[in-house]
Amino acid sequence: MSQDRFAPFETQIDEASALAILRAATAGADDGELFLERMRSESLVFDDGRVKTASYDASEGFGLRAVRGEVTGYAHATEISEAALKRAAETARLAVGDGGGVMAAPPARTNRHLYGAADPMADAAFGAKIEILREIDAFTRDLDPRVVQVTATVAASLQEVFILRPEGGVLSDIRPMARVNVSVIVEENGRRESGTNGGGGRIGLAGLIVPGHWQPIAREALRIALVNLSAEPAPAGAFDVVLGPGWPGVMLHEAVGHGLEGDFNRKKSSAFSGRIGQQVAARGVTVLDDGTIPDRRGSISIDDEGTPSHRTVLIEDGVLVGYMQDRQNARLMGVAPTGNGRREGHAHPPMPRMTNTYMLAGTADPAAILADLKDGIYAVGFGGGQVDITNGKFVFNCTEAYRVKNGRVGAALRGATLIGDGPAAMKQIRAIGNDLALDPGIGNCGKAGQWVPVGVGQPTLLIGGLTVGGSAA
Repeated sequence: MSQDRFAPFETQIDEASALAILRAATAGADDGELFLERMRSESLVFDDGRVKTASYDASEGFGLRAVRGEVTGYAHATEISEAALKRAAETARLAVGDGGGVMAAPPARTNRHLYGAADPMADAAFGAKIEILREIDAFTRDLDPRVVQVTATVAASLQEVFILRPEGGVLSDIRPMARVNVSVIVEENGRRESGTNGGGGRIGLAGLIVPGHWQPIAREALRIALVNLSAEPAPAGAFDVVLGPGWPGVMLHEAVGHGLEGDFNRKKSSAFSGRIGQQVAARGVTVLDDGTIPDRRGSISIDDEGTPSHRTVLIEDGVLVGYMQDRQNARLMGVAPTGNGRREGHAHPPMPRMTNTYMLAGTADPAAILADLKDGIYAVGFGGGQVDITNGKFVFNCTEAYRVKNGRVGAALRGATLIGDGPAAMKQIRAIGNDLALDPGIGNCGKAGQWVPVGVGQPTLLIGGLTVGGSAA
């Protein structure tokens, strides 16, 4: 989305003055911008039969950046004024030194709108939101007498972004976000287990707070909790593993996606560095990062440098064909930016980050993939995980998993962790289902202390020879 106006901040500083300060800060630089942000967010949490928290936050500020080669000067403030901009310019200017750089070409402009601009927080009054949370709590408790605690959350935000470039002109994006989440704790014979479900996207709250949406969420959270209530200790050892569609793509995001971000590859610290054109995954594996899917949590009309978001092919038929790039790393690597320059907010400089990262579907029937699994694990839910970018080694906790023998899905497992390394796991993919699904809109990604919303997805996959860490030998 592009827009040639600076109006939201004209009462604090006029565009001509801001542009003059920015140009002085970036004279002789390779790149730079003034990033202005207004952010409002609301979160209501109903826990154990009462309102636990009700928060509303509003903030605004700017970040001014000057880039020369590999060096970035960045300064930010919550005060938007000529004095504050001048102080920031002096700091950012230190990265440029004596100058001598040639300003990079500006981002292409776009009028594409991937989501609406309405404020999702305005879709319901405060009292109505509290009443909906009460309804969720009562409904979930009535589903099963073993429910001992329910936590329901309604959250929404609106981020307004304005980017002033040194060559003049303002790029802007208005980004809504909304989400409903339900967590359940059940108890039986002194044992407690939990289940969580939810989702949303860059949409209004109106469609999320109706019973037709939140009741299935509550039922699914309860189902997961009851599955875990009857789960057996997970075995340990090397097993073939079938991953379910949708949210299990978070393993792809962590174990492979981060290793395909431009900064890690420019610095040669990724397991995928220098491997463009090489076979890095099994045939049939195609992985994309796509920020252009309408209304998705990870989508952005433009990134936080003003570049329109892209549908970027990273791995095609098992061959590494590209990385995710912001403007600085793309310029230093001699390639085009891919619209992946993202930042948490005005207090943070941009860096290469994922948007919606997923694997395309194959042709195999998911039921047939499971039927062919002789002795293994079927993992359909994941919690936290860790990955080492330098070698791709990962550890993921399963929140819902099952033992499979001779093609039959058996007992639920608790305490299962999947251990391996991304490059090896990608080559051990033996079957790709025809059931590609994206996650329901629950993902957040952390990198270098910054958090941004993301999406993940994949079809059912069979991966051979993963190490399973469990609680039973």
